[in-house]
Amino acid sequence: MHYDAIVVGLGAVGAATLCQLALRGARVLGIDRFAPPHDQGSSHGESRITRLALGEGEAYAPLVQRSHALWRDLETRTGRQLMTTTGGLVLGPRDSAFLGRTIGCAQRFGIAHELLDAAVLRARFPQFALRGDELGYCEPTAGFVRPEEAIAAQLDVARAAGATVQTGTPVLALASAGDGVRVRTAGASHTTDRVLVAAGAWLPGFLADQGLADGLPPLQICRQTMHWFDTGAAAADFAPGRFPVFIWAWGEGEGESLYGFPATDMAAPALKVAGEQTLQTTTPEQIDRQVQPAESQALYRERVAARFPQIAGRVLRARACMYTVAPGSRFAIDTLPGLPAVLFASACSGHGFKHSAGLGESLAEQLLGRRTTCDLGPFAVAG
Repeated sequence: MHYDAIVVGLGAVGAATLCQLALRGARVLGIDRFAPPHDQGSSHGESRITRLALGEGEAYAPLVQRSHALWRDLETRTGRQLMTTTGGLVLGPRDSAFLGRTIGCAQRFGIAHELLDAAVLRARFPQFALRGDELGYCEPTAGFVRPEEAIAAQLDVARAAGATVQTGTPVLALASAGDGVRVRTAGASHTTDRVLVAAGAWLPGFLADQGLADGLPPLQICRQTMHWFDTGAAAADFAPGRFPVFIWAWGEGEGESLYGFPATDMAAPALKVAGEQTLQTTTPEQIDRQVQPAESQALYRERVAARFPQIAGRVLRARACMYTVAPGSRFAIDTLPGLPAVLFASACSGHGFKHSAGLGESLAEQLLGRRTTCDLGPFAVAG
């Protein structure tokens, strides 16, 4: 069968793109080697922070603004709860570069916010044990998105709108077919006008195996860990409404930051926290997906204990995931030089889920030759 578009990889970006293609009446096929939502890649772990003002760069702001609207539309269509507004804090020293860019983004785009000094922060959020030199950016519309629910909702909407979804099906090859592309799996061969490859951490190996990696920026696959610490008797203090999502950077180096979430399951309330690392790399085939207790205890000892004294250190669970990191922690979205009908959308460098609904919409529009709602030009490899 011939399709208007085929999407390879149905995680955050791929599921969003497939959904938006189907809603626009396109004949579309989505293919994934697993059965999304799954826990093998980057789009799992119960929650992802969403915020409108972005220290990562102002070019991303239109994507997350559009994503918020699309999450609410998906909630209406499916009856699923996808996005929870809790308010959000970005904390750091007054000279923090990330904090400064966040404030600048909020000012440019008219995003409602407050700037709180340490005294006000202590009064409003006593859960945080501050040094006293912090400045807090407080955004009332920030919160978290449920990644597994969001992916499932988008695939449900895509199927209902006529999309074909094949899971448990690795794509083996892409090849030119006239003005379009032939996509081969173990059991079938499909032709299409356009392809989106949104394979996340599998993208570099997938394209390299076929000799199609020319033009792809160097991508690093970095293992990350997420940890849920029992809130114990302080459960009410860490519940949504009392506790925000947060990003806390007390320095500029690796190991000098932490981000986290209020409890999402009050039957087993936990403070979910994580750091980021980009010094050690892995592959999807080699990654250790088991998080050892020693890893959780090291994070607690080095970053959590002194900053959240109500948290005693009992770990309820921990998970590993992957970042696919491009130079400068940018997004990387472009066509393949050897196959111009193939568009790739990776990596999101660890900050993509909040943007994925809006990104999927604009990718769908680009695949269909239409004007995009959000400008994707800043994320081109040569951009």
